[in-house]
Amino acid sequence: MARRPATASREPGPPREPGRSPRPGAPRDPGRSQPPGAPRNPGPPGDPGLLPGLGPGRVLLLGVLASAAITGLIWLLGGRLQGIELLPDQGASWYYWKLPDPTVWTRLSAWLGYAAHQIAFWWLIHHARTRVRRYTGGLHRVNVVALAVNTGFIALHVLQTHLFYDGLAQDVSIFSSQGSVILLLVAVLLMENRRRGLFFGRPAPLGRAVAGFARRYHGYLFSWAAVYTFWYHPAEATSGHLIGFFYMFLLLLQGSLFLTRAHTNRWWTFTLEATVAVHGTLVAVMTSGPDGMWPMFLFGFLGVFVVTQMHGLGLPAAARWALAACYVAAATLVYGLRGDLPGAVAEPVRIPAIEYVLVGLLALLTWLGLRAAALLRRPAPAEHPDPR
Repeated sequence: MARRPATASREPGPPREPGRSPRPGAPRDPGRSQPPGAPRNPGPPGDPGLLPGLGPGRVLLLGVLASAAITGLIWLLGGRLQGIELLPDQGASWYYWKLPDPTVWTRLSAWLGYAAHQIAFWWLIHHARTRVRRYTGGLHRVNVVALAVNTGFIALHVLQTHLFYDGLAQDVSIFSSQGSVILLLVAVLLMENRRRGLFFGRPAPLGRAVAGFARRYHGYLFSWAAVYTFWYHPAEATSGHLIGFFYMFLLLLQGSLFLTRAHTNRWWTFTLEATVAVHGTLVAVMTSGPDGMWPMFLFGFLGVFVVTQMHGLGLPAAARWALAACYVAAATLVYGLRGDLPGAVAEPVRIPAIEYVLVGLLALLTWLGLRAAALLRRPAPAEHPDPR
């Protein structure tokens, strides 16, 4: 009997991380070399990728430049909204930028636009997870479609603002918008727990199943947080809005790059996490002035960086110690100049404490959901006939 030629093809998995190669003859772990959130089974050969020569760095650079250009366009068009009359500010729970007398059409224009954007984005994520399932160094066709869809809906929301003005803020609380971004940041901490740890490089005992579920389905949650927050606000051109929109555009860019090497670049994902410190601090300065609570936001989010985020960047121990020392020195100096040295201990711990408590709560809720789903899927025991 003729022997089969030794040319059996192996499915090409996702690109291996640079600098990591298996020992000769070592068995290949199908999940070890996959990027965070990659399906355990890469699936059958599919779309080889569109523009495979477009590297991750160039993809991200073009995306950031496009995000800045769209933000600039919103700023240029902002003068057309100056004549809209708004109600006086009524406190922290009041959202200022909404019409005094909304109509059915102003509400529908925002909710229908948001719903169409959200459903389209979720469908693209589902299509990528179930049909593509393969990482590429360039872009898949579905990535190009996702970038076009998000750009189109961004343009639609800008047009909707100039025609009807109101965003979703007319009907939902301001805390829902803030909470959606906080939930996104907390979910990232949960997802990355096994890779970089939660406390100084040490993972918290949150369970492999919980982290695996978060990695597999995080795209749906993150896209909701970005799309909902984007449609919550009208496309106003205040400094706070522009900073927030630029951040949302970066999140939408990241969400559009699923199953690409750019999506899993650790410095890029860290930048997205760290940008919230810049955004939160600048908005606090704009709303409460230089004597306000901006140090709580700055050193609170930087505290998460020191405790958790920097331990996933591959920095040597000496660099991590130096960054921690700089953090302590800067917090001591700022609070000392404000005449509130005890505040250097009390204020910066609030944001990290809230985030870590929410990580535990999210992990618990996820575990309970997984247990409930397992119980529902468990087959009923077979009934045995009575021998009598």
